[in-house]
Amino acid sequence: MWNLDDLDLAQRRVLRPVESRSGAFVSVNGASFVDFSSNDYLGLGHCEELRQQFRELLLETSGFGSGGSRLLGGDYTVFHELENDIASYLVTEAALFFNNGYQCNLGVISTLMGKDDVVFMDRLCHASIVDGVKLSGARFFRFRHQDMAHLEELLHRHRGNFSRALIVTESVFSMDGDISPLIQISALKNRYQCAIMVDEAHAVGVFGDRGAGVISQLGLSGQIDIVVGTFGKALGSSGAFVGVSHELKKYLIQYCRSFIYSTSLPLPVILFNRLALRYMQSCGLGSILLEKAELFRSKLVDLGLSVMGQSHIVPVMVGSDEDALALSDRFKSHGIWVSAIRPPTVPPGMSRLRFSLTMHHELDVLDKVVALFKDRDA
Repeated sequence: MWNLDDLDLAQRRVLRPVESRSGAFVSVNGASFVDFSSNDYLGLGHCEELRQQFRELLLETSGFGSGGSRLLGGDYTVFHELENDIASYLVTEAALFFNNGYQCNLGVISTLMGKDDVVFMDRLCHASIVDGVKLSGARFFRFRHQDMAHLEELLHRHRGNFSRALIVTESVFSMDGDISPLIQISALKNRYQCAIMVDEAHAVGVFGDRGAGVISQLGLSGQIDIVVGTFGKALGSSGAFVGVSHELKKYLIQYCRSFIYSTSLPLPVILFNRLALRYMQSCGLGSILLEKAELFRSKLVDLGLSVMGQSHIVPVMVGSDEDALALSDRFKSHGIWVSAIRPPTVPPGMSRLRFSLTMHHELDVLDKVVALFKDRDA
């Protein structure tokens, strides 16, 4: 009934335990590799200055576990302080903290939308968004990736048949590394009387003033109804958040099941998150990382490779699953840990190597990757 007989052994995904991670390097099965799989974009997870500040805070903290859900005793003052910091950072009225991005997207969408409503979402939206929409019971339509004409066609045809409407997209797409046309989407939101939700998970810390994301960079702060972000990527920690109005926050606290029925994260995690958020806004590392990524991307394009994105995520298109896996193995044999991204994460025939750049990647390491691509048929 449950078997993998129809899946070739070479194609099966496996868990590969990491023994250690330090800076640009990861240790797997006793071997060291340059790591291009990490989402710790700014290197804050291993920032010694942050770690020292965190150690000092821990000396004043007793215990580790939170003790329960936030509604049943697991709610510390620092949660509220962090949420105030997040709201100020996002330029939203309020913010609510979740244990992870999946729970956040799943809970927010399934709580705010219902069977009389409609959702219009980009076809490449993250699985957590898709699952949240399906759980909500709302009717949904998926517009072609970044295709504003198709989105408007769907809005024109269907918006009037439903009570509430929500447009959902990501600002930076995790597998393509491209950036959403949020100004155009915001204009359509106003024209068709919709709400808009933007997942900034891969943009937080990298784009915009104070690393406040693509929304900030495009001058749309305060104009997006629901803004999602995460501490698990550029901020080097764990947890997620949503920026909303005061009223929506109150509503989520009352009805959002993934918030209500989850034990809250341990106090030390929240303390580190607050430190990381403050540090990130003052460090200015995002623009440096984007410049590095653009230089890397241009060198790969010069080789005639098919390279996607406009961000610190640099996907190199390969095509077949087999070729992507073989190329990934070749890089690993040269000390480069880069993952082959395959269906169902990406569409069939669109397998790729996904280079996730961080501040730890020096230019000589990027040049080594370029040289390996140049000699790939040798």
